[in-house]
Amino acid sequence: MKTIAILGSTGSIGTQTLEVVRANGDIRVAALSAGRNIKLLERQIREFRPRMAAVWSEEDAKSLRTATADLPVEILSGMEGLRAVAVCAESEILVTAIVGMIGIVPTIEGIRAGKDIALANKETLVTAGHIIMPLAREHGVRILPVDSEHSAIFQSLNGEDGRQIEKILLTASGGPFRGKSCDELRAVRVEDALKHPNWAMGQKITIDSASMVNKGLEVMEARWLFGVELSQIQVVVQPQSVIHSMVQFADGAVIAQLGTPDMKLPIQYALYYPQRRYLGGARLDFAALGSITFENPDMETFRGLAYAFEAAEKGGSMPTVFNAANERAVSKFLRREIGFTQIYDIIRDCMDAHRVIEEPDVQQILDTEKSVYERIESRW
Repeated sequence: MKTIAILGSTGSIGTQTLEVVRANGDIRVAALSAGRNIKLLERQIREFRPRMAAVWSEEDAKSLRTATADLPVEILSGMEGLRAVAVCAESEILVTAIVGMIGIVPTIEGIRAGKDIALANKETLVTAGHIIMPLAREHGVRILPVDSEHSAIFQSLNGEDGRQIEKILLTASGGPFRGKSCDELRAVRVEDALKHPNWAMGQKITIDSASMVNKGLEVMEARWLFGVELSQIQVVVQPQSVIHSMVQFADGAVIAQLGTPDMKLPIQYALYYPQRRYLGGARLDFAALGSITFENPDMETFRGLAYAFEAAEKGGSMPTVFNAANERAVSKFLRREIGFTQIYDIIRDCMDAHRVIEEPDVQQILDTEKSVYERIESRW
C-alpha cells in the first residue's frame, strides 16, 4: 500500500491522479489541497478520507470545516496549509499538481521531509531548478516527472546511462494554431485557444500549449531534470501526439516513448515507478494511424518558444521573469483584457526590463515574481 499527498487535487492533474488511485485500489490518500473549489474538495474528502486537507483562504477553510464536521479531517489554510500537506507524516510521495510558483515552497518542504516528488508543477524547476535538484540529491529524494514529455524522456532513459545522452528530442503537438501566421494569431479568441486538438487539460496549460510557451517551459524543466545543456534539447513538432518525446544517444540510437494522449499513463508511472501497472483505455493502432509526421517549430510566429530559450540561456532570475510574465498575461487573456499575441509582448517587455540576479534564493525568486506582476499591472 502506497500513501500519497496531493497539492492541487481539484485541477486536471489532481483529479486524474485520483482516478488512478480509484482504479488501482492500493494507494491511500493522506492529504489533499485545493484552491477555491471547496465543493469538489469536499467530495474528494468524503471519498478518499484523508486526515488533512488545505485550501488557500481561511474563509473557505471555515466553510469546509462546517461541511466536513462529521469527518475526522483537519482543515488548514494558506501557505502553512500547503506546507502541512507537503510534509504529512504518512505520505511517501507528494504529487505537486498545483499550478504556478506557489508550488515552490511546499515542494522544497516536501523534499526536506524526505518525500519523493511526483512533479507536475513545472514552475518549480523552471524558476528554482538550481535549488530543487541539489536539494533532492542531498535528501535522497526522487523527482518523478508527471508531464507526458518528461515522463517519456524518463522512460526512454530507463536502464540507460544518462551520461551518453547526445540530444533530447522534446515533442510538441503544435497546438490548435499550428501553421497560422502572426496576423491570424492576432485575431484568435479565448474559445479558439482552449480547443486543443489532442489533449484535455486545464485552461492555463491549454493556452500555454496554444502559444507554445508551454514547450519553452518544458525545455527549461528538461534541462534540470536530466542534467543536460540547453544546446542538447531540440523541440520537434509531432502533430499526432503519439510520440511523447525521444532521447538520442552518443551512438546515434534514438529511443522514444509512444502512446495515446492520456495523462493517466505518466501519472501512474510516477506513482508506481519502477513498476508498470495495467491501465485501461485506448491503445495505439498503427495501421489506423497510417503515418507520424514531424516539423520544425515556427519560432518567429510562436515567439514564446524563442523567448524561453533566451531566458534559459541568460539563466539566474530570467526564467522566473519569463514564467511570471506569462502567468499574468495568460490570466489577462482568459479575462479578455488582452489579445493572444499580447501574451508575447508582455513577456518581451518584462524580460527587457529585468536585470538578472545570478543564483537567486527562494525569496529573490518570489520577489522577482512580484515585481513582474506589478510591472504588468501598471502598464497593461
